[in-house]
Amino acid sequence: MLYSQIAWFPLCVGVTAAGLVLSFLAFRRRGAASGMRAAAWALLPLAAYLTGALQALWTIGSTLVGFVTSLVFNPVVWAGVAVAGLSVVLFVTSGVLRGRKLAKAGGGKKAREAAPEAPAGQPAARPAAAKPAVEPRKKSTGDDDFSDIEDLLKRRGIS
Repeated sequence: MLYSQIAWFPLCVGVTAAGLVLSFLAFRRRGAASGMRAAAWALLPLAAYLTGALQALWTIGSTLVGFVTSLVFNPVVWAGVAVAGLSVVLFVTSGVLRGRKLAKAGGGKKAREAAPEAPAGQPAARPAAAKPAVEPRKKSTGDDDFSDIEDLLKRRGIS
């Protein structure tokens, strides 16, 4: 059906009028805010007709419906969707297989980069354990409580 075959002005005026009647009922039953919101929605069909937006919406809608129906009812399109799905499955499977291959080879590049080079004839040394960021506190006796504070103040130039 073409856009020009429908009498749009009477249709939009009728929808707007029915919406305004419903907005009046909403105003009486639920209050001013609800009635004003319903009136705002009711005025949109007439505004769309008067601004020419209704024809643009019709064109967009009919194009979208045509695209979807050609997608759903066309076996060639479904074959394309199946090929795209097969491609995704192959990508995922190849990633899993590559990950297994790298794990069997000794951990891949990261493990080889982390190990230091050893001189010829000697086994490779393992890297030393990292120092903890915060050293554990030592238990202090009564006199040591203020000595740490005094040291800190002296380093800052406060005596």
